[in-house]
Amino acid sequence: MDLRRRDVLKAAAASVVAGAAVSLITDAHDAGANDQPPLANERETAMNSRPLMTVRINAGVLQKIGAVPHGTRSVVPVTGGNFDGPQLRGKILPGGGDWLLLRSDAVLELDLRITLETDDHALIYMTFQGLRHGPPDAIAALGRGEVVDPTRYYFRTLPRFETAAEKYAFVNRIITVGVGETRPDGATHKIYEIL
Repeated sequence: MDLRRRDVLKAAAASVVAGAAVSLITDAHDAGANDQPPLANERETAMNSRPLMTVRINAGVLQKIGAVPHGTRSVVPVTGGNFDGPQLRGKILPGGGDWLLLRSDAVLELDLRITLETDDHALIYMTFQGLRHGPPDAIAALGRGEVVDPTRYYFRTLPRFETAAEKYAFVNRIITVGVGETRPDGATHKIYEIL
């Protein structure tokens, strides 16, 4: 009899303790949620951008490497071009290139490396990786050297910059996104700084 009474008291105590624990956890969670600062409003967390510059790249003759393990490789030599924007303007020096890889899913991977020379003779190394793809008829027309409305295909890049010029050192510390357009003689990239 004494044993049964003890078991009943243990069970009752365990039930009370469990209920109290659940109540404390719930209260702590609710209090914690109320103690948290409110989420920043959408305006503060939205990703904003502003134009950095437009880059116009002149391309040389396509060098077709051919089928390689990950797709079809080609290289486009860069022969020149220019760029301009609110804080940057100048020319593209010849000697860079774009290493292209056409994947089996018809997506073109881009890997550009060029040198920009500002109008006051500072040098900026620019690279980007990017993707271009679209409907087969639009991509075929681009391949034939035709002008195609850039809204008919996807062409986005992630430019990066390096410079030792103090005046332009801000480019070493920014993230940018480019929107590209293929032209018969090269490409145009509108580059936006992400704020």
